[in-house]
Amino acid sequence: MGTSTTEASQYALGARRVVQLDGSRLVRVGARPTLGQYIKQLWKFRHFLYYDSRSRVSAQNNYDALGRVWMVFNPILLGLAFFTVFGLILESSRGIANFLGYLVIGIFMFRFFTSAITGAANSIAGNQSVVQAFNFPRAALPLSAAVRELFASVPVFVVMALLAYFLGGYQVTPDEENAYPVELTWHWLLFFPAVFLALLTMAGIGMILARLVNHWNDTKHLITFGTRVLLYTSCVFFSIERYDRAPWVKTIVEHNPLFCVLDIVRHAWLYDGFADPQRWVVLSIWAFGSLIIGFIVFWAGEESYGKER
Repeated sequence: MGTSTTEASQYALGARRVVQLDGSRLVRVGARPTLGQYIKQLWKFRHFLYYDSRSRVSAQNNYDALGRVWMVFNPILLGLAFFTVFGLILESSRGIANFLGYLVIGIFMFRFFTSAITGAANSIAGNQSVVQAFNFPRAALPLSAAVRELFASVPVFVVMALLAYFLGGYQVTPDEENAYPVELTWHWLLFFPAVFLALLTMAGIGMILARLVNHWNDTKHLITFGTRVLLYTSCVFFSIERYDRAPWVKTIVEHNPLFCVLDIVRHAWLYDGFADPQRWVVLSIWAFGSLIIGFIVFWAGEESYGKER
């Protein structure tokens, strides 16, 4: 009886004990960090960006008999279709020097540009299980999608360079007088800074679209429509001189980042020279402006990613 009384007294004393915890370092689950902290967290995930991009590229088209060869075949077949319709039937090659190379660069770079933006835009909505299961800066997903498209396009760029070099100066019609011989010069190196600026542009736009798609899934349909508009406002298969009768449209096209990339690469590879310096200025503004704005917009919605819709 005495033992039971003692145990009851000890239990009563223990129940009245107050344990103090230091909660200064505790944060709410899913809370958005400050912008500076977010950038630091993202920097720690830089290796994830690299390895995730490489692994997904390796796994791409594994179920197809030709595997990654389709990464090259798809733009080639698309280029043949555009060449047949616009180059031969509609004769859009008139007034364009080295039309074959002009078209090859346009088709291949257009596919790279739009695929990266589309992949980044769908990166959050298409990976809801990953977003809900792990704690990491969500910006790693759209950035990884853009980098992944860059890795996947390396063999495509090689084929594009070979086609531009060997077929770029080919005359589409016998009476074509404005063909230039394509020569391999140091100007070809301008391709790399142009692609780098394009990658920054695609990452920035992709992050903005990723937040929109996560909030409103119907945005995917608008993106599909937007890529079609981009196709006809980037001079992929015809010259910008076609807009001479509509100066306001021509001004819009000249400030289109994809058109700037195409013009820079075409001048460097096909015409052995520099594009208008305005192209570099416009592309640089798009690259750093869209990346900064896109990153801030995406960071502002960090707490909304992964929630049930």
